[in-house]
Amino acid sequence: MTVNGTMRALGETHGAVRVEDLYDTDIADLWQACTTPERLSRWIADVSGDLKVGATVQAVFTSTWSGPARIDVCDAPHHVLLTTEPGAEGEGQLEAWLTQEGSQTRLVVEERGLPVDKLHFYGAGWHAHLEDLRRSLAQAGPIHPQGWAEDRPAPGWNQRWTELTSEYEKAPTG
Repeated sequence: MTVNGTMRALGETHGAVRVEDLYDTDIADLWQACTTPERLSRWIADVSGDLKVGATVQAVFTSTWSGPARIDVCDAPHHVLLTTEPGAEGEGQLEAWLTQEGSQTRLVVEERGLPVDKLHFYGAGWHAHLEDLRRSLAQAGPIHPQGWAEDRPAPGWNQRWTELTSEYEKAPTG
């Protein structure tokens, strides 16, 4: 399967992106890839802090987004909800659901509280992240060996994001 992404307005100024994909792994493995610092750093973000409900973690994503996020829900291995600290664009939420489907696992990720006029950037970004997750499940070690930082995206992620942005810009916002 390929990543399926949608965007929708939640009001005049804020919206949400939702992406999903089906992975050839069991739910326990996908949960570990999405919630443990060692596995997250292979494909999406460097995460530090106390990973428990109510705690705040610090993250630096391959996209250069960085900041704190509070863990509001962690129902292993099915559901996690994070709230990003208020910033220039306000408070946001990042939520993920995992569902076992036979020998595969579906991952659905939704980010809310995004500027509605920039949803296509976020849609393309999450699409690229889920493709990176697929690659990380298929190989050992990091998929972005050149690294990334708050001021420098992972080159491979950035290239794919650039390719996808125009597709998401043309896509409808529901």
